[in-house]
Formats: sequence, structure tokens, C-alpha cells
Amino acid sequence: MLRTRVLTALVLLPLILAALFRFPPLAWAGFTALIAGLALWEYARMAGMQAAAKWSYLLASAVLAGAAWKLDYRMGLVEHVAVLAFWLVLAPLWLVKRWKLKEGLLVRLLGWLLMFPAWFAMIDWRPVPQAGVQLLALMALVWVADIAAYFAGKAFGRRKLAPAISPGKSWEGVFGAVVAVALYSVVVNHLGWVPFSISDWLLLPVAVALTAVSVVGDLLESWFKRSAGIKDSSALLPGHGGVYDRIDSLIAVLAVANALSALVRF
Repeated sequence: MLRTRVLTALVLLPLILAALFRFPPLAWAGFTALIAGLALWEYARMAGMQAAAKWSYLLASAVLAGAAWKLDYRMGLVEHVAVLAFWLVLAPLWLVKRWKLKEGLLVRLLGWLLMFPAWFAMIDWRPVPQAGVQLLALMALVWVADIAAYFAGKAFGRRKLAPAISPGKSWEGVFGAVVAVALYSVVVNHLGWVPFSISDWLLLPVAVALTAVSVVGDLLESWFKRSAGIKDSSALLPGHGGVYDRIDSLIAVLAVANALSALVRF
């Protein structure tokens, strides 16, 4: 299992880095739309959509994405506030209430709320290949949090974070992630990879908040899977499960970071 996981990562990482730093804007938009589309397909599976409904939903999603790119659409203030309200209020409430996905209009809108803001963020944060380092720094925050949480949880984990949703996660793992991300954010800021000027003391609470958001994103997808009675969102990535399994935290952090950045500009 570990060998398969490592081999898959060794194949995917060069592809992602090549896309991030080499693809022109249109190719980057298409590449990231494909990732979001695959995750949306897995989400539709978890939501219990039948084949015809699932494929019509994915077709509508592709048309919306194509139109957004063609019209150079960018999220406005209201949309960014809605994203923040979802990830900071509704998503945690969803975990507390443990609502189940029930196929219908609201579930389809939820899928778009999960994937589209993250896709727009990947376009906004990397308008040209030269800006790839800034997006990579933001994505790496999620990876640092995940790795630190795993090892801190293995070494010190005692108190379960959400045993009814994801029994393997612990509060000690979360604390380890917070410490690691705090250190990482200071390093990144001093390297000049943050796309705006900000002091370490102001950046730290933002980094901690994004760590909390990454945990919520992870737990939300874990709950979707548990309520659907499946272990992985799909088997597309050998040793890793599905695409949504790999970007569950990332879509939350991307969307929230982009919303916060936009609110500063507004």
C-alpha cells in the first residue's frame, strides 16, 4: 500500500509542478478544471446521483466553467462573503448536525460551492506561470498541516477530534499542524512568497485560521463518505483513493484564502 502510494505521488508531483510553472493560462485553467471536475464526479457519486443525473450535472458544470473562462468571470464581494459563510459557519455546523447528502437541487448547488470557488482561486492566484510560487506556497500550507497532523497524531494522539466522523484524527494532531503551519508561514513570509506585504504577527492568525479550515474541509469529505457508506471517494489514484480525497482540505483553504485576499482588495 505504501509503495503504491509513493509511486503514484512520484508520478503526479512532476505533472502538477510542470502544469503550475509551465502551462499558459488557458492550459492551466483546463488542467485545474479537470481536477475539479473529477472531484465533482466523485462528489456526485457520494450524493447518490443516478447515472443520467450525474452526467447531466457534470455537463452543466463543464458548460458553466467554460462560460466563466470565456467571459473572464471573477467572483465578486457577495460570492466571496458566501464562501466565507459556508466554510466558517455552515460547514462546521454541518459536521455538528451530521446532515446527509440527499440528491436534489441543494446538493447540486453545494457541489458547485465546494469546487468552483477553489477553481477560481487557482486561476486568480496563478494568472501567469511566474506567479506559480505563490500558489504553491498556499498549497504547501495544506500539505505541511496534513503531514504534521499525521505524525503528531501518531506520536501523541490521545483525544479524538471527531470519532463519529473520522476516528483516526486527534486534537494532538491538530495542535501539531498548527505549530508546523505557524513556523512554515513565517519562513514563507520571509522568502517573499506571500503575494502581499504583511507582518509575521498578522500572518500567524491567518495561517492558523487556514489550518482550521483545512481540518474542516477534510472532516466534511470524511462525513460525506461515511454517510454514503464508502471508504474512498473513488479509486482513481492508486494508494490514495480519489481526487476529492486528495483535495478535500485544499479546496477549502484555496476558497477561503482567495476570499480573504479579495476582501482586502475591496
